[in-house]
Amino acid sequence: MERRLAAILCADVAGYSRMMGVDEAGTHAAFKAHRGAIHPIILNHAGRIVKHTGDGFLLEFANAASAIQFGVEMQCLMAERNAHLPADRNMRFRLGIHKGEVTIDDGEAFGDGINVAVNLESIATPGGVAISGRAYEEASPQLPVSLINAGSFQFRNLQEPIQAWTWEPDSDATSGMQRNAASLPPHYRTAVVGVLPFANLADGSDEYLADGLADDLIHALSLQSFFRVLSRTSTFRFRDRGVDPRLVAREIDATYLIQGTVRRSQHKIRVTAELIAPETGAQLWAGRYDRDIGDLFAMQDEITTSLYAALMPEIYRVEASVPVRSQAADPTAWDRFLRGLSHYYRPTKADYEISIALFREAIRLDPTLGIAHAYLATILMQGISFGWIKGSRELWDEAKSLALDSVRLDPRFSYTYAILAFVQAMQGAHDEGMKAARKATQLNAYDMGARGVLGLCHMVSGEHQQAIDQFSIAAQRGNSDPRYQWPALNAYSHYLLGRYEAALSWAREELFLYPNHLQALTIRAATLGQLGDHDQARDAIAALGEQYPWLTLDRHLKNIRWKNRADIDHYRDGLIKAGLI
Repeated sequence: MERRLAAILCADVAGYSRMMGVDEAGTHAAFKAHRGAIHPIILNHAGRIVKHTGDGFLLEFANAASAIQFGVEMQCLMAERNAHLPADRNMRFRLGIHKGEVTIDDGEAFGDGINVAVNLESIATPGGVAISGRAYEEASPQLPVSLINAGSFQFRNLQEPIQAWTWEPDSDATSGMQRNAASLPPHYRTAVVGVLPFANLADGSDEYLADGLADDLIHALSLQSFFRVLSRTSTFRFRDRGVDPRLVAREIDATYLIQGTVRRSQHKIRVTAELIAPETGAQLWAGRYDRDIGDLFAMQDEITTSLYAALMPEIYRVEASVPVRSQAADPTAWDRFLRGLSHYYRPTKADYEISIALFREAIRLDPTLGIAHAYLATILMQGISFGWIKGSRELWDEAKSLALDSVRLDPRFSYTYAILAFVQAMQGAHDEGMKAARKATQLNAYDMGARGVLGLCHMVSGEHQQAIDQFSIAAQRGNSDPRYQWPALNAYSHYLLGRYEAALSWAREELFLYPNHLQALTIRAATLGQLGDHDQARDAIAALGEQYPWLTLDRHLKNIRWKNRADIDHYRDGLIKAGLI
């Protein structure tokens, strides 16, 4: 049993039972979608999920200021997500915050701190926050918003009255918070993707919805160079023929088919989609998206972006696992690239080394294969991040040369500009990196990887809040592509703003996925040093030394080329306090 003092936030959805009675499945799906969007904000403020409830959650923060700042930012986000929806489909949370004692026993949390937060949540306005006097007194010097004194409340299950302060989304207080492939030669195009017309399961008047989503997805997928996407005219002719997908694929020579359904119920839409391999009939991926229609174009863009983010890494993974397709006696450059990709998707040091060798061989066999240049540059940079390759001027120069070649060879692919932006920004060419990152997002607005690299460019330029905004957008899409690890970079931006608890949360998120990630280990150590947690900081430095015995303070910092010298000094100070020499 453990007792500790913490800031507790209790959240629930106003009118949740009524919404469940009208549409149980849709309401539950919408709640999960909102919760997923909120999760990065929890990490940004170093929050910890204590428990999920049927219509809400319980969070723990190190201090009241973080809890209140999270609450306001979350409610601003929810106001934006609700803005274009009919009133009866708005999902409005009520939040209660208190600073008090919490007891943890066998994974369960209880105590007066939680009881007070639960009671405060009950008096909060939907979309607003109710804060105890104790939490307000601790946090008031650090709050960028004004709170209203709501008076004293006597709750039935509490002996003493509770002084409450409130914040509502339509108050002036919000003013202080931010509201929040065509370049490959034909014989390399081994994968051909066809998007079949989405089946409209509602009445005939909604046919435009189904067609619009399929059209947008064809457009989004065509903005990359890894596979070829069939045109609308090739696939939409099968709309009413009821032909087996295997026969469709045979007729249009498709390697993969994407099919889906659209169902509408008043102001709500449900979209399902699946990726199938026609040769075997195997379902490679499936997803379901429930949205309120609201602004039709905004809804279609959101679903298209989510589909793109989910489908792209799945097609990459499947293609990488396919045996060599070339009929020639000697493997082609494309075969070598795909084989290298298969090892890239197994993130171990041995596989990385094999992957690098295969990408090099692909480039040797065909120097015009732009995507191989881009991936080789990426894996060299990641090798440094993971501590598997020691950074050197020669290595950085090679990565930059590869990135420039990839842009020259494939100038319409957002990924080539994104990796160029990454290398330039990390090498200290801050303005050039920002220009390339903006070009990547212009080429493909659906590419969350490009969005995250734009965040990196903001970070190295000292624009840390803008960086956090971009990283959060990328993270909220749930991109599972291994090319990107946004938590570690997010940790740096929070650290450099002095938000050490949030930095620690993001570093732990990265280390959960990649326990030996060099950057995550170093930023965790620096953060613990700044927090004055000497025991954990010493353990963090010991873990660094065990994994990377060659690492010293000067060796680590020599490749840090951030724009602001104060940021580098801040980082150095944390590492020194942690004990890195």
